[in-house]
Amino acid sequence: MYQVQDSTALLRARRGFAAAKKTGRPFVARTVLLLGLTSLVTDISSEMVSAILPLYFVHQLGMNPMQFGVLNGIYQGGSAFARLIFGFIADRMSRYREIAGVGYGLSCICKLGLLVTTAFGPLTAILLLDRTGKGIRTSPRDAMISMSTPQDELGTAFGVHRAMDTCGAMLGPLLGFALLALTPNEYHGIFLISFCFALIGVAILLLVEDPARDPERLAARDADADAAAIANADADADAPKPRLTLRGATDLLRDTPLAGLTVIAFLLGLATVGDAFLYLQLDDRLDLADSLFPLLYVGTSSIFMVMAVPVGQMSDRVGRARVFTAGYAILLALYLVLLSGAHGDLLIPATLIGLGLYYACTDGVLAALGSAAVPEGVRGTGLAALGTATALAQFGASLAFGALWAVAGVHTAFIVFALALAAALAVTAFVLLLRPARRGVGAA
Repeated sequence: MYQVQDSTALLRARRGFAAAKKTGRPFVARTVLLLGLTSLVTDISSEMVSAILPLYFVHQLGMNPMQFGVLNGIYQGGSAFARLIFGFIADRMSRYREIAGVGYGLSCICKLGLLVTTAFGPLTAILLLDRTGKGIRTSPRDAMISMSTPQDELGTAFGVHRAMDTCGAMLGPLLGFALLALTPNEYHGIFLISFCFALIGVAILLLVEDPARDPERLAARDADADAAAIANADADADAPKPRLTLRGATDLLRDTPLAGLTVIAFLLGLATVGDAFLYLQLDDRLDLADSLFPLLYVGTSSIFMVMAVPVGQMSDRVGRARVFTAGYAILLALYLVLLSGAHGDLLIPATLIGLGLYYACTDGVLAALGSAAVPEGVRGTGLAALGTATALAQFGASLAFGALWAVAGVHTAFIVFALALAAALAVTAFVLLLRPARRGVGAA
C-alpha cells in the first residue's frame, strides 16, 4: 500500500517538476521554499539569542560554570525525545503543518519568557520548552519537504532548505552582536526583537500547504486502501480504515534500511567533536581576539550556506551515501590537521572550509537518505528516529570530549575521537557503499 502511495506521489511530483522547468519556475516546490523561509527567519530569532546567552548567563546573571553547563546541555540536547514523539503523532494524524506550527509557536513564546525571569530554575524550564519546540517541529517539517519532492531530487530540496536555514543561522549571531555593540547589556531588547522574528516565522508557516492534506493525495491514498481491502477476501469493506499505531509504525520501519542508517548516524555522532571545542582549540593555538571568536561560527555557516545546494545536487547525481561518507572523511582530515600541530594563517580558513563542507555533505544529505529509506506514511516517525539518535549521540560526545580534555588533555581527546571516527567511517563505508543489502540506501 505504501509503495503504491509513494509511486503515485512520485509520478505527480515528477510532472510538477517537469512543468516547473518548462515554465522557468523554481526547481524546488513552493512548500520547500516557504519552509526554508520559515526556518531562515526562525533561525535568525533563535541564533541571535543563543549567540549572546553565554554572555548573558555568566556575565550578566553571574551563573557559575556548573549552572551554565546544565543550561548549555539542555540547549544542545533538549529536543531529542520530542522529535520521536511528535514525529509519530504527525504521521498518525497526517497533520504535519499543524504539528510543526505547535513547535514553532512554543519556541516563539519562550522568547517572551526570557524577558520575565532571571532565576536559574525558570530559565531551565524556558530553555527546555524552547528546545522541545525545536524537536516538535523538525520531523514534520522535514517530512513535508520529502513529500513535496520526487525521490531523485531529495538531495537538492534538502540542500535548498538547509542553505536558507543556515543563512538565518549566520545572520542571527551577527544581528545579536551588532545590537549588543550598539546597546551594551540591553539583553531584554534583543529577546524582544528575537520574539518578533519568531512571530514572523510562524506567520510564514501559515502559507504552507500540508502535502499530506492535498486532496489528490488523500484521494489516491483512499483508493489504494479500498483496493487493498477488496483484494483481501477476508477484509470487511465497510470497516473503518485503520490509523497508524506505534506497533504498526515499528513493524513498517523494521522492514526498511532505516535501522542500519540510524545505527550509522549514532556511531558517527558519538565520534563527532562539537564545533565549540574545535573553535576553542583554534583560539588556544592562535590566540585570537575575543571579538573574532563569534565570527568563526559565521564563517562555517557561510561555507555551509554556499555549498548546501550544489552538494545536494551532486548527491542526487552520484549517490547520497557516497557524499555522506565523504563528508565525514573531510571531518576526519580536519581532526588530523589539528593533531599535526599546524599553525599559520591558513589554519582558520582550512578549519572553517572543512567544517562547512562537512555540514553540506551530511546535514541535508542524511535527511534525504532517511526520507528515501522509509514509506511516506511513517516518514515523520522515521526521520524523528534518525534525528533523535544523532542528537543523543552528539550530546554524549560533547560530554565525553569535555571529560577527556579535562582529565587527559586536548591532544589525547582529539586522538581518541579521531580513532573513533575512523572506525565509525569504516563501518559506514561497509554498510552504505559495500554491503549489497544496503545498496538501495546508497543509491538513493
